Amino acid sequence: MRLVVTGAAGMLGQRVVAVARDLGHAVTGSDIDDLDLTDAAAVRERLRVEAPEAVINCAAFTDVDGAEGNEELATRINGEAAGNVARAAAELGAFVVQLSTDYVFAGDATQPYTETDAPDPRSAYGRSKLAGERAVAASGAEHAITRTAWLYGAGGKNFVDTMLGLAQTRDEVSVVADQRGCPTWTGHLAPALLEVAERRASGVHHLVSRGECSWYELTVEVFHQAGVSCRVLPTTTEHFPRPAPRPAYSVLSAARDDAVLLPPWQEGVAAHLNERVPA
Repeated sequence: MRLVVTGAAGMLGQRVVAVARDLGHAVTGSDIDDLDLTDAAAVRERLRVEAPEAVINCAAFTDVDGAEGNEELATRINGEAAGNVARAAAELGAFVVQLSTDYVFAGDATQPYTETDAPDPRSAYGRSKLAGERAVAASGAEHAITRTAWLYGAGGKNFVDTMLGLAQTRDEVSVVADQRGCPTWTGHLAPALLEVAERRASGVHHLVSRGECSWYELTVEVFHQAGVSCRVLPTTTEHFPRPAPRPAYSVLSAARDDAVLLPPWQEGVAAHLNERVPA
């Protein structure tokens, strides 16, 4: 499959490119240094030259707190640029896989959100990502909206590595225990995204590791698997005020009959730790 991956320099994009090449696909990666996705004409020309059969759009404005003070920029990148990619792909008959997020939901549910639940974002970041979903859906391209959450992996700043770094200099860390979600390792998400592209499985997908936990429980598991002696103390969201509201409950569930299922989140932790310190 001829494939274009945007946002290829990011934590997820790097992994998607690497896995795609391992699977034998002809992959072209692009990022802001060689293609500005907010430039519709440039996007059309680049995709015309590459002639992909599928495009996986990993490019995004990911600064959740920064989006609160600059929602216009976040929406231009997460919303308008996504539409530019999808419209250009539509002209070529290329399938589009658009990355989205648990932040498109309110985060006040009591049971997992499925693909058919109505979005209701409470943050600028969430609104910008929902704008991207809608732009892609309106583009005319055959597409999949793939929502994920709590990403971590090699090649980018992430919660798991941050906690492991803190454990090197502290005897204890305080971690919020009143936010629940689905920690998802990029090494499990990347092949799932490629499977969606290969199958041209259109519609909305929830691609997260199976199971759920709090940030506190995730940290306890990470330290346990890593053999770290740092103590983990539970705390609440109100003790860590941030510009953007964090969803209290943003667990995603895959209810599609043809859902691509990822392994349990604990397996992702183990795989990530194994990569950080090869056996």
